[in-house]
Amino acid sequence: MEFRIADTFQSSLGKLNAQEQKAVKTTAFDLQMGLSGNSTRFHKIERAKDRNFWSVRANNDIRLIVHKTASSILLCYVDHHDDAYNWAGRRRIENHPVTGATQIVEVRELVEDIIIQSKTVSSDISEDLPVIFENLDKEQLLSIGVPEDWIEDILNADEETFLNIAEHLPQEASEILLEVASGDISFDQAVKLAQINTEQANETNNHGFTHPAAERRFRIVQDSEELAIALEYPWEKWTIFLHPSQKKYVNQTFNGAARISGSAGTGKTIVAIHRAYSLSKKYPKNKILLTTFNKTLANTMELKLKRLIGNDLAALDRIEVKHLESIAYDLFKKVTNKQPNIVSNSQLKFFFTKIIEKTGIKDFSIGFLMAEWEHIVDAWQLKRWEDYRDIKRLGRKTRIGGSKREKLWQIFNNIWSMIEDQKLTTWSSVFNHLSNKEIKDLDFQNIIVDESQDISVGELKFLSSVVQNQNDSLFFTGDLGQRIFRQIFSWKSLGVDISGRSHSLKVNYRTSHQIRKKADRLLPSEILDLDENVENRKSTISLFNSPEPIISLEETIEDENLLIKEWLINQVENRIKLPEIGIFVRSEDELIRAKNIIINSGFKPFKISEKFDFNEDAIHYGVMHLSKGLEYKSVAVIACDENIIPNQERMERVTDTSDLEEVYDTERHLLYVACTRARENLLISGVLPGSEFLEDLE
Repeated sequence: MEFRIADTFQSSLGKLNAQEQKAVKTTAFDLQMGLSGNSTRFHKIERAKDRNFWSVRANNDIRLIVHKTASSILLCYVDHHDDAYNWAGRRRIENHPVTGATQIVEVRELVEDIIIQSKTVSSDISEDLPVIFENLDKEQLLSIGVPEDWIEDILNADEETFLNIAEHLPQEASEILLEVASGDISFDQAVKLAQINTEQANETNNHGFTHPAAERRFRIVQDSEELAIALEYPWEKWTIFLHPSQKKYVNQTFNGAARISGSAGTGKTIVAIHRAYSLSKKYPKNKILLTTFNKTLANTMELKLKRLIGNDLAALDRIEVKHLESIAYDLFKKVTNKQPNIVSNSQLKFFFTKIIEKTGIKDFSIGFLMAEWEHIVDAWQLKRWEDYRDIKRLGRKTRIGGSKREKLWQIFNNIWSMIEDQKLTTWSSVFNHLSNKEIKDLDFQNIIVDESQDISVGELKFLSSVVQNQNDSLFFTGDLGQRIFRQIFSWKSLGVDISGRSHSLKVNYRTSHQIRKKADRLLPSEILDLDENVENRKSTISLFNSPEPIISLEETIEDENLLIKEWLINQVENRIKLPEIGIFVRSEDELIRAKNIIINSGFKPFKISEKFDFNEDAIHYGVMHLSKGLEYKSVAVIACDENIIPNQERMERVTDTSDLEEVYDTERHLLYVACTRARENLLISGVLPGSEFLEDLE
């Protein structure tokens, strides 16, 4: 007998409290261990539309809804007694008549909480909204997996009603219809892109639970270890259920460097983690590196990898998760027998001040010199006048004539000398040194880089030098719209060409339609890198609805504090757990505002740090740049005041016109990243007149 778990079970489990979850997990293990039913009593649900639905008691009030046949047991849902029975009474499990995929179908006549017809629009509106799918017919809708119960509703759907209907459809159908409704793609194109595998499934006799579309929502659980992973982290459904578009890139063989992009919430990091595990099985003799630019993100990935792999110790031995600077630090020590002593920004500012005094060259501000050093001189390791003279400006708009450039080089040449005299170095120098060495201690055949939009010149050069040019050697995931730390540069110039192997994920499974749509207003619909690879977020779709984000500017800080306090209390009253709530601010200066609001609301605050610690009894708060890789049910982005975002101090340091544009871009990206940490509820607040970016969100 097969034992399966549905994604609806994991979602419902995550809504229970810790004690209730513990009782459910014990019951689930009993069910798996005693598939004959000897250890747990099954109760027939008499009024269920599906005669195979049974309930299983977890405690006095909690009931598991189980679909039981002679050959399988499927965990479908769990909730308090009445809610669990109501869920079962409104659904049936069946194979779709055309695609053959097993689906959980909502019984249409029992769904009473949505308005289906646009004809119900109030009489003061002179004209009905247009029907979206008037050019489709019943056969087309059946071909993509729409249940027969819902055909008529879709054919009559308008913009006002369709999103509500989409929530009740199987995902393979709702994704295609959402893409068509967005207007960016035709029905035939959407079907082709979605890669509905009905024909392939028919050829291989993959029907029912084994159909590719069904594998997205039902998964065979082979043993207690696999079940334990599924139940331990119910919100992380990606450990069990992988979207077909993600699965494609996880398993695909690439004959060169490849990059997967996508807006926040499309699962790029999930693809990176799954690909590392997949490659460990595909190439059992290879050593695999899963890396990123930031220690916090690397720690997060390592935790998620362990949750995915479980007790597969062989895979854990073959996959190393480490951030790039840590790798370089250890390797540099082995190669040189000394630790790299990295010059700090404050030391650099002091050096520039001293050199300006020494040379008498006062044509340039410290801010400009620091930017030119970071983005040009140090990044590209320019240590000779000829190299600096001939370097392309790579996006920096200020033209520097020959005499000015000579003066600049006099300053930078002195900087290199001071760094050397003080026995200091830079990270770019470390990576450059390692790139020019034959490295035998870093024996990786496959390297996967997450958040690659923030990789540096030196880091990319280093990575490309330590792997051989073979299949699946370099794989990147990232989003140019979330670039907040590095200036953009040409990958081709370093020999990393992803042309023809750059792909985008389009399905946002983490963030609601309302939140994603609002946050996307901060960014252009298309972003072009310097190698002319396009990242397009036009056709991105979210699969569920939520309340509209709240954007509110108050008269005073006290008024804003009261607004956030009421919002926090409301989240908790609506059964949002404390660690599922996050508050983000632009910089360290605003952290005290967030902390005091949490305390005054009667809750415990927990500051997010680079250690990526977690507190189950507190509301998390932190700065925006540490929000990368995190997600919460409810997020408040607060103190979005004028002069705070974009950061006024940072703006005042700018002298190069391209730097000003760069600051604006990265400040926008920061706000976008913070907002898209929210799954279901988003509050954005500040004090009047507020950040100029908030105008774009309205």
